[in-house]
Amino acid sequence: MSAKHPIISITGSSGAGTTTVKVAFQHIFRREKINAFIIEGDAFHRYDRQEMRAKMEEMEKKGNPHFSHFGPEANLFEELEALFREYGETGRGKYRKYLHNEEEAAPYGQKPGTFTPWQEIPEGTDLLFYEGLHGALVTDKVNVVQYTDLPIGIVPIINLEWIQKLHRDKKERGYAHEDVVHTILRRMPDYVNYICPQFSHTAVNFQRVPIVDTSNPFIARDIPSPDESMLVIRFRNPKGIDFPYLLSMLKDSFMSRPNTIVCPGSKMPLAIELIFTPMIWQLMHRKRLSS
Repeated sequence: MSAKHPIISITGSSGAGTTTVKVAFQHIFRREKINAFIIEGDAFHRYDRQEMRAKMEEMEKKGNPHFSHFGPEANLFEELEALFREYGETGRGKYRKYLHNEEEAAPYGQKPGTFTPWQEIPEGTDLLFYEGLHGALVTDKVNVVQYTDLPIGIVPIINLEWIQKLHRDKKERGYAHEDVVHTILRRMPDYVNYICPQFSHTAVNFQRVPIVDTSNPFIARDIPSPDESMLVIRFRNPKGIDFPYLLSMLKDSFMSRPNTIVCPGSKMPLAIELIFTPMIWQLMHRKRLSS
């Protein structure tokens, strides 16, 4: 952790709602005139889209049916750790972009599903904002979370995560139902070993819990909406959190434990701004004092 060059990391698996969180943080950065440098975790995958498909087939033939984007073999964990360490110390570091679609790829003259070349983070940024799969990672080889000032977990309960994945992959990507289920099963060991443990290291977790029946996620006709969900917000260290203020500002919220607030799912963007604006003020105040 560095007072000089702060790092905020948003961690959650695909379909968890990390994009909603990123937009809420961008509102804070714009309002507070903070020059945040945004990094996406996809840029630290080891293989581009075509290479990943080939690698999955290769691993399956070798008897490993669980090769996935969640685990160490498919990611550059050491490079991610090095970026966080270097940015915390110097405000610089190496990054690249993963080009998801035609729109993102066009300015670079590249194909979708490829990476841009590595380049240096420009000088003069106020903080680093990471959004991806591994922002609070700790393994026997790397410790990413030790360099973050504010690690945040975005974690829908698993049934909801599966429903979101099934709907998104079938609707937006045209995948067959059986293929999406196969992906969910293939990723499960890495999910258990590399995604879940991160949420013990995060400072704040947001867990969306549906209040409609999701007992068989594989036949759910639609994704439970924010209005059909509650949001469980858990603080690892509740010291200094103004719970009476948050309860008064978040309509219909209550405390379920001394470190946990529950509020309607639709309040998530507001909750993010209320909780993290003062924390970002503190980070920027410490940054000014150290420079």
